[in-house]
Amino acid sequence: MQLATGVELHIRRHGPDQPTSGPAWVLVHGLASNARLWDGVARRLASFGASVIAVDQRGHGRSAKPDEGYDMASVANDLAALVTAVGWQQPILVGQSWGGNVVVETARQHPWAAGAVGCVDGGFIRLRDRFPTWDECASVLAPPNLIGVPEREIRSRIDAMCADWPVEGREGTMANFELRPDGTIAPWLDRVRHMAVLRGLWEHDPLAALADVMVPVRFLVADSGEASWSNSRRAGVAAAVSATPAGDAVWFPGAHHDVHAQRPEEVTSVLVDLAARIVAPDANNFGS
Repeated sequence: MQLATGVELHIRRHGPDQPTSGPAWVLVHGLASNARLWDGVARRLASFGASVIAVDQRGHGRSAKPDEGYDMASVANDLAALVTAVGWQQPILVGQSWGGNVVVETARQHPWAAGAVGCVDGGFIRLRDRFPTWDECASVLAPPNLIGVPEREIRSRIDAMCADWPVEGREGTMANFELRPDGTIAPWLDRVRHMAVLRGLWEHDPLAALADVMVPVRFLVADSGEASWSNSRRAGVAAAVSATPAGDAVWFPGAHHDVHAQRPEEVTSVLVDLAARIVAPDANNFGS
């Protein structure tokens, strides 16, 4: 789909093209991911009659890969332009990891574009708390070089790492890669663009953005169970919930960072509950 921002984004539609009842949904993936990680959640939301779009953000998946525009403001503009292009009124924006920060920034810059916000293990990511300088961040979080790895080896790694995931989740993860004629893979998001996205995330302050988001915000947080990591994460999530006028958090014990792909039924249930609170708002449900 060609957008007013000048970029062409690939989308996956589920359910009717236009909402007939209840809110529509726009699902946004994380860094180096793709729209198919949302297949399990999107299919379940559509089974309730909802209109759902999952999008490959610029540089990712089947979308265009321009050289510029990977800062947070630009990718938020893309998302708002997508909402305009499909003609939807205040859909629920749901993003995972980096995508969680993207939907928060979209709701901040373009409040007309969001009826509510869901952040799946993201939306609270402040990399500068961990990495005071960009050079430190770039050194630690630069992606591995996977170009040329045999497809069968990647599939084997995914099957081992994601043994408890449904097939949709494992296939969605495999869709992060281009399958090349010689039987090897290459990430759809190349290293240069990956680092540009990472720089945009490092520069982003979600707490400042959340303070300006007036719609309900729900954080769906994976808790691996590792003590020091969980404690740090709980502090970050608590700060994010406190920063927004209408926020809450739901935790998923023992879950992977890609909890939407690992446990789509549970994630869908939490998102449907968020939608119900918009339809029948209860001031006691948020910000407590």
